[in-house]
Amino acid sequence: MRWHIAALGALIAGPVVAQTGEPGYRVGVVSESGDIVTWLKPEGSGLTVDRVVPVGIMPSDIDGPHNITVAPDGKSYYVTIAHGTPFGSLWKLSSAGDSVLGRAQVELFPTTISVTPDGQFALVANSDFHGDHPRINVVSVIHTPTMNKITDVPACDMPHGVKVNHAGTRVYISCMHSDEILQLDVSTFGISRRAKTGEGHTMAASAPSGPVHHGPSASAAAGSNKECSPTFISVSPDDKRLYVACNYGNSLQVWDAVSFKPIKEIPVGKGAYNVEPSPNGKLIIVTNKKDQSVSLIDAVTLTEIARVPTSKKIVHGVAYSPDNRFAYISSESIGADPGAVDVIDLTTRKSVASVSIPRQPTGITILPSRSTSERR
Repeated sequence: MRWHIAALGALIAGPVVAQTGEPGYRVGVVSESGDIVTWLKPEGSGLTVDRVVPVGIMPSDIDGPHNITVAPDGKSYYVTIAHGTPFGSLWKLSSAGDSVLGRAQVELFPTTISVTPDGQFALVANSDFHGDHPRINVVSVIHTPTMNKITDVPACDMPHGVKVNHAGTRVYISCMHSDEILQLDVSTFGISRRAKTGEGHTMAASAPSGPVHHGPSASAAAGSNKECSPTFISVSPDDKRLYVACNYGNSLQVWDAVSFKPIKEIPVGKGAYNVEPSPNGKLIIVTNKKDQSVSLIDAVTLTEIARVPTSKKIVHGVAYSPDNRFAYISSESIGADPGAVDVIDLTTRKSVASVSIPRQPTGITILPSRSTSERR
């Protein structure tokens, strides 16, 4: 993996502005075709490489890290590894030194991860992009202190997004192929509600644990029969709203988390893929995977207030600086052309820097300041 590190240093680009004081936090991004985690250090409005961490266990093949998230206490971070023998896995690594603290086998092609606020459980969506469909895929529940899998919850056809609410009581899941969102209750690890996001693929028959309450169709409420294919779901900071990225619908759906009913559908760029609200709850960003842009949505008026071009075509993930000043956007590679992490100034609503990242950068996260000081 040493050549990855040398290549990454050679590919760094973009402006670096002088800054007074150390921001402390780091931006982490995984490279799916390179089996590395790159930690980036903010410098002014730019980024430089802090360290590169090899991951994976099969030297003759690509293991495929897809997503990354940091534990609530900041002392560790988690990476989904898509390929394995025979299934994918969830890795736990130390923020202080990047040593592997544990691994848990999950299911076929794990994608996104979300951790409960108490740090006790990680939930992993297993998408199985290459299996036969329609079928029921599972969401794996991992006990993080021991890295033992507690259960696999039968969920839906191709779950891709998973997000725990801030209260730690519910988990929301977006299902690409069955075109629906689900609510999982942490107290039982059972699916309690599901609702259609569009009139797309018909889901195969399932038998989720616990009573299930079906919500109305968001697309029906919007007067449309189009397919949504929700790739990601996130939760507002106050836990009152859900944000759903419709990859086929080219839109952002906003749902009421209490009633589990749609509020509004907002047109964005082509191929809406990832969605995250800002830490202060004032803004929502949608990455437009087929539009080489990100959409900035006002969280109060629920309107698109800006569409910012990105440096690369295949836009993937989004993370925010803790002070709400910057958004960090990952974009995937195309052949030999590297991917990137772009920096968007949320005050000017413009891209102000870009750092080249090799080998298919995908998932992106923030390691908070406290963890960085502990690591040092």
